[in-house]
Amino acid sequence: MSDNMIQGRYKVVKHIGQGGMADVFVAIDTILNREVAVKVLRGDLSSDPVSVLRFKREANASTSLSHPNIVDIYDVGEYKGHHYIVMEYVKGKNLKQLISQRGALIKEEAVDIMKQLCSATIEAHN
Repeated sequence: MSDNMIQGRYKVVKHIGQGGMADVFVAIDTILNREVAVKVLRGDLSSDPVSVLRFKREANASTSLSHPNIVDIYDVGEYKGHHYIVMEYVKGKNLKQLISQRGALIKEEAVDIMKQLCSATIEAHN
């Protein structure tokens, strides 16, 4: 994002990731004074109605979930033509980073992670 403030509330600190549809940033919620993650629909997709609808559906579906392995959604909106989702920021490494740094997980770790993933997936699909 070229503008480092979203809605005059979220101050973008740094880019931390990207997926097929969106970029993810760490930001500071200047009202509640906490770190958040902001997922922003890629600019080239912002003018595609199907992509915007898919992004909004993701946000709406996520807001109803309450599970320890699923981040909370705090805010959803559009600012200067950019659609965004503000969510809980979880510090730490993702699974790819963990494996890259440490190598293969031990069996017990892998099983524990898979149990957490399965639990979250069940919650999301119920």
